[in-house]
Amino acid sequence: MKILVIQQKMIGDVLVSTMLCERLKKYVPESEIHYLINSNTEAVVKNNPHIDRIVFFKDEYRNSKWFFYKFLKGVTRENYDVVIDVYGKIESILISLFSRAKLKISYQKWYSKSFYTHTFKYLTTGNTNLGLAIENRLRLLTPLIDKIDEKINPPKIYLTDDEILYARSFLENNGVDFSKPIIMMNILGSSENKTYPLSYMSEIVDSVAEKGEFTVLFNYMPSQLKKAKELYGLCSSKSNTGIKFEIFTPSLRSFLGVLYHCKALIGNEGGAINMAKALNVPTFSIFSPWIRKAGWETFKNSDSNISVHLNDYEPLLIEGKSRKQLKKDTHKLYAKFKPSLFNEKIAHFLGTKILANK
Repeated sequence: MKILVIQQKMIGDVLVSTMLCERLKKYVPESEIHYLINSNTEAVVKNNPHIDRIVFFKDEYRNSKWFFYKFLKGVTRENYDVVIDVYGKIESILISLFSRAKLKISYQKWYSKSFYTHTFKYLTTGNTNLGLAIENRLRLLTPLIDKIDEKINPPKIYLTDDEILYARSFLENNGVDFSKPIIMMNILGSSENKTYPLSYMSEIVDSVAEKGEFTVLFNYMPSQLKKAKELYGLCSSKSNTGIKFEIFTPSLRSFLGVLYHCKALIGNEGGAINMAKALNVPTFSIFSPWIRKAGWETFKNSDSNISVHLNDYEPLLIEGKSRKQLKKDTHKLYAKFKPSLFNEKIAHFLGTKILANK
């Protein structure tokens, strides 16, 4: 059986949806799994043994109707038996239609449900500790798999031994002392309204520095260098002695190698949090006030993956407001989300997951 799984989105989405490929390989004998993703997300699926072929959706397909049409015709020639469309947008609807697969599965939406053989309403309340992002994806497998009879673990990123050894050498050559725990700080979100205020983030970095002798690394994109330097300037002199600001990886794959050697990742919720979980690195994530925590708080009963949201402490500031209104008021709401609200949680996290295992 030839199956196409479509997940054109951000890195976190692409990584989580590899769980579908893993389940399909296990429960559907002799299946051939193709995984359609955006080109810039390849790093988190490379070497995944549950994926037979990675299909890239390139920018040129969005920029040219002719190139997109040629791509769609190529999908038709593959003769897929099943298409599982996790993305559910116009592009993926067209891909599903051109596949001519007998089974076409996706989420139920008013504009697309007539194009699929099986659709599922998106759950808004979870039934397990997995989180809605995972629960809803697993439901897409029900036309093919009657029951998933196993413990569900986080998706996994597959690094080679050479990549792991190279990352360690890279860190050692940059003066990292492995006798001290290494903590990665996800200091900036993917956008301004997903970024915890820098003045507050500096307080968190300083509180980490007060708890023990750590090596601290900053995770940020090249375009965010100015903001990263601004945060470094806001941190205390004690914090700065432990921050290896000059350490920056040139690619996502090399970043994953470095993250593998970290004892924890702390900071803004986003793709880096999901990558850390996939490498079995404990996480402490800070949600933006306008993001619904239930949607992306995965494996939430695990002591290794802790998250905080303004709604946990000041629910009246969130209650009754639409997502649009919350997004509009993000900066005002962030101002209310002071580190003092969850300092004890961070201290407990550091004590149980890092210092206790030093």
